[in-house]
Amino acid sequence: MSRIGKLPITIPEGVEIKISDTNRVTVKGKLGELEQLIDPAIKVKQEDGSVVLERATESKDHKSKHGLYRALINNMVQGVTEGFSTALELVGVGYKADLKGQLLDLSLGYSHHIFLELPPEVKVETVIERGKNPLIKIQSFDKQLLGMVAAKIRSIRPPEPYKGKGVKFQGEVLRKKLGKAAAEK
Repeated sequence: MSRIGKLPITIPEGVEIKISDTNRVTVKGKLGELEQLIDPAIKVKQEDGSVVLERATESKDHKSKHGLYRALINNMVQGVTEGFSTALELVGVGYKADLKGQLLDLSLGYSHHIFLELPPEVKVETVIERGKNPLIKIQSFDKQLLGMVAAKIRSIRPPEPYKGKGVKFQGEVLRKKLGKAAAEK
């Protein structure tokens, strides 16, 4: 059995889970509502305060989907109760971010500003402290959407390997190259 897939998902207080006959799972909580279509090979059952997933066969494909859909449903339950957050750090001279409603204005060393329209499910906050790198804090109840938005912002100016300038996740450790000075010795 899949070690992750066989674990039951406990349903916290205030969370409502609906499982339709077309294998569509809807999770509703205080922060929002999420929906996920489940593969027909995986059966989703709701039993006394928990959700259990079962697979049809022991094939490699069904085993991998068993753990995947259990993790997706667990992330949905955790998202509508607690939510998820991440932070991006802007490393570089003159790099900054401003927020105007759901429009993120990024100044990342290019000749122009970059404007990014954010989905309504995502809440963004920009933090600028003197002596520290600017931060972009992102919160959402949808973990997949949060990761996609954070990856999109990071892809605009990924950190370069020599000085580490660019947009990086807070706490991300970069492997820096030595550059030309190391080659001459």
